[in-house]
Amino acid sequence: MESPDEKKGDDQLKNSVQELMANMQNDSEGHASVGKQNQEEELAGTPLAQAHSLWTTDVTGSVILRIEEGCPEEPVTVHQMFKASVEKYGNMYALASKKNNKWEKITFLVYYQLCRRAAKSFIKLGLKRFHGVAILGFNSAEWFFSAVGAIMAGGTMTGIYATNSPEACQYVASDSKANIIVVENQQQLDKILQIRDSLPHLKAIVQYSGHRMQKISNLYSWEEFMELGLEVSEKELDDIIASQRANQCCVLIYTSGTTGKPKGVMLSHDNITWTANHASRAGDLQPAETKQESLVSYLPLSHIAAQIYDLWAGIQWGELVYFAQPDALKGSLITTLREVCPTSHMGVPRVWEKMMEKIKQAISECGYVKKKLVTWAMSVSLEANQTCTQKDDEKPFLFTMADSLVLQRLRAELGLSCCQKFFSGAAPIGGETVQFFLGLNIWLYEAYGMSESTGPHFMSGPKAYKRPSCGKVVPGCRYKMANIDSEKGEICFWGRNIFMGFLNMEDKTREALDEDGWLHSGDLGKIDEEGFLFITGRIKELIITAGGENVPPLPIEEAVKKELPIISNAMLIGDKRKFLSMFLTLKCCNNTETMEPTEELSMEAVEFCQQLGSQATKVSDIIGGKDKDVYRTIQEGINKVNAAATSNAQRIQKWTILRKDFSVSGGELGPTMKLRRPVVLEMYHEVIESLYQE
Repeated sequence: MESPDEKKGDDQLKNSVQELMANMQNDSEGHASVGKQNQEEELAGTPLAQAHSLWTTDVTGSVILRIEEGCPEEPVTVHQMFKASVEKYGNMYALASKKNNKWEKITFLVYYQLCRRAAKSFIKLGLKRFHGVAILGFNSAEWFFSAVGAIMAGGTMTGIYATNSPEACQYVASDSKANIIVVENQQQLDKILQIRDSLPHLKAIVQYSGHRMQKISNLYSWEEFMELGLEVSEKELDDIIASQRANQCCVLIYTSGTTGKPKGVMLSHDNITWTANHASRAGDLQPAETKQESLVSYLPLSHIAAQIYDLWAGIQWGELVYFAQPDALKGSLITTLREVCPTSHMGVPRVWEKMMEKIKQAISECGYVKKKLVTWAMSVSLEANQTCTQKDDEKPFLFTMADSLVLQRLRAELGLSCCQKFFSGAAPIGGETVQFFLGLNIWLYEAYGMSESTGPHFMSGPKAYKRPSCGKVVPGCRYKMANIDSEKGEICFWGRNIFMGFLNMEDKTREALDEDGWLHSGDLGKIDEEGFLFITGRIKELIITAGGENVPPLPIEEAVKKELPIISNAMLIGDKRKFLSMFLTLKCCNNTETMEPTEELSMEAVEFCQQLGSQATKVSDIIGGKDKDVYRTIQEGINKVNAAATSNAQRIQKWTILRKDFSVSGGELGPTMKLRRPVVLEMYHEVIESLYQE
């Protein structure tokens, strides 16, 4: 149920659209109308800003673009990309928002016009060239209008994670010299009001959802904000747009800051437009003139993965983007997927894992016959898919029967009946999860890259798939391996997607980019003879024991989780220590409101215990050695993992179960649910010391 406040906030976009549609003809007479200008004329002859280096740390600076034989395309700005798309897809639907239990859609033409209106409003509020517009809130049409509008108006756009503390918001807003901060609701507004006095560049705050609880100077509702733009001429905006160059900064992506202050990754227009075009091709996304793709936007847009996939590729290829509800990750995502039936879907590994756990729980609650039928169908699908190199390879009749009778219905229950492409990114995905979804005839295509490579540099897809690789390098991009040892080396990137530099951080930029301009990922991997990339670990995460043994933690952690289904998170410890130890957390239920892990064991964990003869239903029933059966079984699982170790130094000697599972709210996981190892080491310092006491 929507509250009256939420309903009022939801009506604001509709009102703006209706008003805009009434004035559309006047607007289009005021500037060169979309569709009249030939696309080639729009893109041709736009010069680049003068540049002397591949990188800069100055937001007003420009860079030499890596244009070469493999990627010779004409550089274009964000506005040029959008204008070209509107010419092709202007009357097609672009964005869909749920209003009063009904999906309301707007076309690419209206989308473009609303972005122009937002841009003019930012100009009216005093947005300076290359100063920031920071957006703090859940995915919405207003988020998109603000992002594109900020760039059109000559500013830089940056997203702030909705889970950030006021202090973390202050750092990003201050570092990006944010003139305007766009917030979702009162909860996010309160954070900004706490830090407002320490933001000297801040001129205005705009709230796009919910009712304003108080009257504050320079605080605008979305409706009020969009009205401001009416006072700015189309020519003034067009002049600012015409001054923009493809090798200048338009987007700032802030890293999660697990090893220090967050770094502002400066991305150019060319970074955004080139990557939106080429990475999408690698993932086999279709242009709307062939077949319009649809997707659900729910992952944080402050992260490069969701921003490229939802926002920029959406504009480039004419995709229809549906916005999920703010409580998507608390359970409503499946409902939205069922209503929308997207053609492609992306999740971070933890989202796929949670989906897997819910499906397993649902299967366990089925009757005997249905459970047997589903288990049979999934085993047939897994076996058939494991022998294929491509999803469309010919499969046996038994598979066809299992898929049509059982698996299609299961996918429909998930809202994935029309989905052809399933992507996973932002962190490594476990083999167990990949295999589980193969059992549903869902092939998860893994993407690998960084904020500094504008998202994906390697991608799996229908034409480039091999388990457990991250696929092949994106066409037009290059890679090399540095410091190769035993066929493994550090993966280095080159291409039009490589960032401009870290904002005001020359030392960090020089660390990331070598003298020749190659981006050093910090990840270890190997490339097979067919060009598939296999990640083997992260250099900074590499554990070097007191005996000098190099131990990549990820394969050992994955092996433990695979051996013991009760384990949610496993974290290996042992840097500069005599032996390896491990933190374990148990699979628990989450509080549906706060998403914090509770004491209650998940259904899967309870079943695991019951199979051992244990009656445990809570974490406290097990920890501290209370449940001998569970402890004995965990030790047996650890022994099996140790038996496969390549050396004695890679064996787990001690382990302990922590009282609480890791979570974003607890600080152990980042916004994309990636393990923040330095944070965990600091949080549980005393527990670690107790493991290593003689």
